[in-house]
Amino acid sequence: MANQADALVNFDLHPKQMRALESEATEILYGGAAGGGKSHLMRIAAILWCSAIPGLQVYLFRRIKDDLVKNHVEGPNGFRSMLAGWVECGFVTMVEDEIRFWNGSKIYLCHCKDERDRIKYQGAEIHVLLIDELTHFTDVIYRFLRNRVRMVGIKVPEQYRNTFPRIVCGANPGGIGHQFVKATFIDGALPMEVTRAAKSEGGMLRQYIPARLEDNPSMEASDPGYEARLQGLGSESLVRAMRHGDWDIIDGAFFDNFRKDRHVIKPFQIPEEWTRFRAGDWGSAKPFSFGWYAVVSDTYIAEPGVVLPRGALVRYREWYGIYTDAEGKTTANKGVKMNANAVGAGVKERDLTDKIAYGVLDPAAFSEDGGPSIAERMRIGLRGKPGASFHRADNKRVTARGAMGGWDQMRGRLDGDEDGRPMLYFFETCVHAIRTIPALQHDENKPEDLNSDMEDHPADEVRYACMSRPWV
Repeated sequence: MANQADALVNFDLHPKQMRALESEATEILYGGAAGGGKSHLMRIAAILWCSAIPGLQVYLFRRIKDDLVKNHVEGPNGFRSMLAGWVECGFVTMVEDEIRFWNGSKIYLCHCKDERDRIKYQGAEIHVLLIDELTHFTDVIYRFLRNRVRMVGIKVPEQYRNTFPRIVCGANPGGIGHQFVKATFIDGALPMEVTRAAKSEGGMLRQYIPARLEDNPSMEASDPGYEARLQGLGSESLVRAMRHGDWDIIDGAFFDNFRKDRHVIKPFQIPEEWTRFRAGDWGSAKPFSFGWYAVVSDTYIAEPGVVLPRGALVRYREWYGIYTDAEGKTTANKGVKMNANAVGAGVKERDLTDKIAYGVLDPAAFSEDGGPSIAERMRIGLRGKPGASFHRADNKRVTARGAMGGWDQMRGRLDGDEDGRPMLYFFETCVHAIRTIPALQHDENKPEDLNSDMEDHPADEVRYACMSRPWV
């Protein structure tokens, strides 16, 4: 027969994990480097909080169900092993995807592979949201789940007052959600600093707690070779991301040859004789992206140490239709739903006095559905405000049947000429192209293409521009 001793659970945490557990913040990202103990922290936190707060509902997410089971349920450190004594003593029952506590609290073991799967949590009342590997999720899924975080009618002990409901996420750099996670938790705030997020961002107390292998001595004790295996990942960028938690490094990026120090330059006065054109990717619910380009007519010194070769493209202006709230905070991959006439007028207005030789636009904008196409409405513009004319862009994405694809054109220009000089540059004012292009990942099912579920609109627009000026 089981006794009280059988029910003992080891709740020991290391100092950095304890800071996350006891933080006043209610929306926390813990992690960065691999081996920091984020998964163990989540399991301990879930058990402790469920034990202390009757009726608490904790939702623990991984993107893939198999990963959830292998990482959090099975194995020597999983829930099944951790809670074996409690199950034997009748304190806890484990039923399929639920862990039920004697006091009415529950841990729900959840997964959400695709954005459409989030709808099954529409009616959930989440008191504690735990998301392991947040960068494996999209911004859309995270915002939806955060919106379900609420708590009514639960009596919280004094020691936890004002810290529930709450969110704790774990993540390493990279993955489909890298850009939104970095923008949400890393950019614009110091590590460990607790800040109040804007209402449009959920209004919670937000904190990033960086954790490295050194913060989790248990890993070194149980697996002394783990650090060496991290160092042996092969790719320098992957080592920097996974061993050191460097969020400016994105291993597995589609454009792994994009470098700010090579491709991003300070604005300068474009010589009048350079050919100028524009390219556009249409969007409404998702952002639209328009870029203005100049073709270098002859070798040109843009600044000390920066020599632009003849034929290089310089993206010197952008207009990105991304949703921005009253406080100036943008929402990744959310458009402004501006009508085509207004967009066309806006593009023309942003031409300023430039002599635009031509424009290329997303071919989908030329489709007719019983009325004028998007491209036609953009050409018409608004009353008193002329629109902008475009012709169909070459939409080939990948190389096929001897024809060079747009991504190869773009990569080729990023690689540059035989002297190592890039053939594609961005003014540093093109902030959204610089933000989104390096973060794009390969399509898991079609590695030669990028993952179009990501914020790929500036990349598509740059691809159209490159295809309009083929370079070999």
